[in-house]
Amino acid sequence: MNRKSILAFFFVLVLAVTGSPQLLAAGAPDPGVRHLPPVWLVAPFVLLLLMIATGPLFYHRFWEHNYPKVALGLAAVVASYYGFMMEHGLQVLEHTLEEYLSFIALISSLFVVSGGILIRIERKGTPLFNGLLLLFGAVLSNLIGTTGASMLLIRPFMRMNEGRLRAFHVVFFIFIVSNIGGGLTPIGDPPLFLGFLKGVPFFWVLSKVWLPWILAVAVLTGVFMFLDSRVSGAVDVGGRHAGGVVITGGKNFLYLGVIIASVFLDPAVLRGFPSLQELFHLPFGIREMIMFGVAFAAYRTADPEALGGNEFNFEPIKEVAFLFIGIFATMIPALELIGAYAAGHAAEFSVTTFYWMTGSLSGVLDNAPTYLNFLAGALGKFGLDIADPRDIHRFAEGMASPVGGDVSSEVYLMAISIASVFFGSMTYIGNAPNFMVKNIAAQAEVDVPDFLEYVYKYSLPLLIPVFAVLWFLFFNY
Repeated sequence: MNRKSILAFFFVLVLAVTGSPQLLAAGAPDPGVRHLPPVWLVAPFVLLLLMIATGPLFYHRFWEHNYPKVALGLAAVVASYYGFMMEHGLQVLEHTLEEYLSFIALISSLFVVSGGILIRIERKGTPLFNGLLLLFGAVLSNLIGTTGASMLLIRPFMRMNEGRLRAFHVVFFIFIVSNIGGGLTPIGDPPLFLGFLKGVPFFWVLSKVWLPWILAVAVLTGVFMFLDSRVSGAVDVGGRHAGGVVITGGKNFLYLGVIIASVFLDPAVLRGFPSLQELFHLPFGIREMIMFGVAFAAYRTADPEALGGNEFNFEPIKEVAFLFIGIFATMIPALELIGAYAAGHAAEFSVTTFYWMTGSLSGVLDNAPTYLNFLAGALGKFGLDIADPRDIHRFAEGMASPVGGDVSSEVYLMAISIASVFFGSMTYIGNAPNFMVKNIAAQAEVDVPDFLEYVYKYSLPLLIPVFAVLWFLFFNY
């Protein structure tokens, strides 16, 4: 596949997601609904996606020095339109700023804290041991989040495979640890945490999603070990020695515990817990203040040997911070149009439709608001309200009355939950840890695939068949 055909494919893919005739219709003015943005305002988001995909490939020097300006410039276009032209536009921008600050507080604190923990696994990588490490990372993602597990394990994973590391090692790490692994608990991935805040019981995901999770993780780990076994046969891995795990900077695990505990400091979780946003009209709260404070304290008190051993620097989090402020801002109109379409057509959507639409959009949009948009649509299909925790609980437990003999409501929630988390592995922008892992690997001079290569060489041929099997087995309604 040549470069022109790759670009054409990606352009068509983006237009199919953000500019389909149905979404164009959704963007038409309707006095009976809230004012929607014009469809052309999706152009900055499409342009940003195209530049993220093509910049490192075709104009690397320009992109490396100017990506912050590009991201902020395109974000300013959308923000200006919403600020001056859209009814309630300032409130939308304020809400987006709150989401961005919560997002960057979590990933930056986890990045800094994990950067101060040096893990040395005293043995060389083998297909079996690498597979076990990926399985461990998948489980760990549910305890400290996909970002925490990714930042904690990516460096030791690369070190133990030094001399035999290939691009697919990093790709499968992103698949399993940075995305799919976090699909069992609300801590694992942001969409599931938002569902928990809305009223989905904490252990609901684990009780309903464990079988698809095991199948996906097992299949991908098996494929990885097969590919890794071929590398083992072709590359000298002499000097292999068994040993334990040496940890430097272990005190940072206490910081890690504080971050995870602070995630639950929310009035929706702890009744009566104060909200700084409401008290002082701030775009952040106690949770974000704690996370930023922990990041500062962890860096100031970090073990120099751990920072040096991890070759710690702020470039990965800098890239994520700039690119995602552009993504958060420019995707506002796309999310509003998609939300309107989902709300207006939910009655026509089957489980299959919810699964594939939630998944495909989660791969190129922030999966948290995508999850909420389609959750609201699915609840509306059953005559329920996303703002009522009792309705959310009834929906999750399958107690909502089916419409027209449809399947149980819990199947819809399963489909939306799995799709929003699993499909985040389809692109580098599908989930924040993806970009961070790519950047860390690139700084270590690992041969990582660029954006387009990641999609056409790995995620499409490897993930789509797995996701299709999950659909056939669990969501073929």
